Amino acid sequence: MTRKTSFYYSFLVLPGPERRAITAVFDFCRAVDDAVDLEPDQARATAALASWRGEVARVFEGKTPETPQGRALQPFVTPFRLPREQFDALIDGVGMDASPRRYQSFADLEPYCHRVASSVGLICAEIFGYREPAVLTYARDLGVALQLTNILRDVGVDYGRGRFYLPADDLERFGCTEEEIRDEIAHAGKGLRSERVRKLLDFQAARARVFFSRAVRSLPETDARRFVAAEIMREIYFALLGRIEAARFDVFTEVLRIPRPTQARLALRTWWRLRR
Repeated sequence: MTRKTSFYYSFLVLPGPERRAITAVFDFCRAVDDAVDLEPDQARATAALASWRGEVARVFEGKTPETPQGRALQPFVTPFRLPREQFDALIDGVGMDASPRRYQSFADLEPYCHRVASSVGLICAEIFGYREPAVLTYARDLGVALQLTNILRDVGVDYGRGRFYLPADDLERFGCTEEEIRDEIAHAGKGLRSERVRKLLDFQAARARVFFSRAVRSLPETDARRFVAAEIMREIYFALLGRIEAARFDVFTEVLRIPRPTQARLALRTWWRLRR
């Protein structure tokens, strides 16, 4: 795990065993994600995911893993009761990217968000430990909020990879077309041209805000201090959403990010708030 990830500062606040477990989980999940993101050939990407599914089986069935990520993850499976079904769900979600598709509605998109993002949150919940089952609702909703923010930030980048996550129903609602998205990509750097595209992306941001709010309401006070790392992630991504809105949804000129010093300040502020 390096400073390149937005999760870096959230991991710094964890005790040693938890930090090592989280790092192993994220490195494993990143390797699964890279199996598709870095492989343009669909057949090879699908084969790679099948190999990772076999690696999950080896990790959880006590066999010898074949990858560095699997070997690093295996020692934490039993002590932290890591849920195998969430690793399988992640591979299912990444597999949806191996054969890019269109989503008709948010009801179609939400299961994808659960698989590629909420699954990781539910794994992390076991590492953090919790008393109240409502924490699992928090993890699911926060995962959706983070993934919707990623989708909004990466509209142009994803489209260049043949992926398009904006639901067709939403495009129709604002009288928008994929051609207009392509036009924005083609004229990147000249400001957002279409007001219909701006309203469409504003609508996506509002949906992400709903899931951020739902996550905040779901986190029990009795478990909040255990989830300081997750709350740091939430603050950083919520700030990213605010930056996208401040840019008036011009996500085509550049990939918007939160600067490292700002991430560090958000992490410190969140840690102090929950410590108190």
